[in-house]
Amino acid sequence: MNRLADLPRLLCGLCVALISPAYGGATDARAAEAGAQSAPPGYSTGLRGGSHDFEFLVGAWTTRQKRLKVSGEGSSDWQETPSNRHCALSFLDGVEIVDQSRFPDGSAAGLFLFGYNRVKQQWSLYWISPKTGQPDAGTVGGFTGKRGDFFGPDVDGKGRPIKVRVRWTVFDHDHVRWEQAFSYDNRTWKTNWVSDYTRGDPKALCHNS
Repeated sequence: MNRLADLPRLLCGLCVALISPAYGGATDARAAEAGAQSAPPGYSTGLRGGSHDFEFLVGAWTTRQKRLKVSGEGSSDWQETPSNRHCALSFLDGVEIVDQSRFPDGSAAGLFLFGYNRVKQQWSLYWISPKTGQPDAGTVGGFTGKRGDFFGPDVDGKGRPIKVRVRWTVFDHDHVRWEQAFSYDNRTWKTNWVSDYTRGDPKALCHNS
């Protein structure tokens, strides 16, 4: 895939995904107030961050992943998945990031969209699956130091309501971690997916992105 030729399509998807949080100020405030009344530890849709929070992500990465076989059932049975490769590009002076993930065979695994709202001083994160082509419900938040927390409401694959926590941890220039946790009971978190990123060579990993 030619990166420049594909740029309009990526940006179009980015705009669709990010337009709602950019203009839903009053609605967001009411939702945040309601959610705070019953929420797991640390949950907040009001966390803020800086416009340079995700500069570290730009470039090429390989990932080592593990995830729970079953979520929301009290399972502690983990499985490792094949190492994906990620290619992240920066737009609009760093306030929009597009991170494309591919399976080891080169087929599309999905797309991360990161958008910074300068008014709210807050990042919105979305995942787009190639199966649907649509962004998920998304999470919002920002970084404090080397750790970023992002929260939001959603439903799981069985339609059960959940609260989601996405956590990014930057260990150094070449190593970061992404974690996803769900809360089903509004009291506790259960991590169900961990992905360790190692920086790679863009020429070797991103020639098709």
